[in-house]
Amino acid sequence: MYGARDIAESFRTVRKNTVQIAEDIPADKYGFKAAEGVKSVGEILAHIAISPGWQIEVHGQRISSIDFSFFAGRGPQVLAEEKALQSKDQIVDALRTGGEAFASAVERMTPDLLSQVVAFAAPMQPAQKTRFEMLLGVKEHEMHHRGQLMLIERILGIVPHLTRRRQAATAGART
Repeated sequence: MYGARDIAESFRTVRKNTVQIAEDIPADKYGFKAAEGVKSVGEILAHIAISPGWQIEVHGQRISSIDFSFFAGRGPQVLAEEKALQSKDQIVDALRTGGEAFASAVERMTPDLLSQVVAFAAPMQPAQKTRFEMLLGVKEHEMHHRGQLMLIERILGIVPHLTRRRQAATAGART
């Protein structure tokens, strides 16, 4: 049965790949924006680093219902935490430490806890999710932003590490 340890290990793999992208992009490109009105490389990475925190709070405190006031109350703190990550070193460190904090919290969760339902106030949809489903969403969210970062790497002339790895394996298989 796929459970808490599996989610944690899968997330660690996702985060390891995100950290690699953060390391591969030069510090002087952290201010790059792919288009007007979107986050810079550094802002995307800071967002990824900080965003799992609310899930740790919700599940750690066994919060069973979420409304807009929950997010409104956290908003200023989250923005401040993201903005505090100014340098590449700070961001990479936050990705590493925050990722491990999230994975460690998840792997301690029991099947009983994972099966609990969390309600969401209207108009949020769906109206409820299990904690298990919510935790999978953290990984999905990160992979969404990582896809953006991989395209940005291409724009910057960087071949993403997963592509380099695949190319090396394919070249090795031909010889």
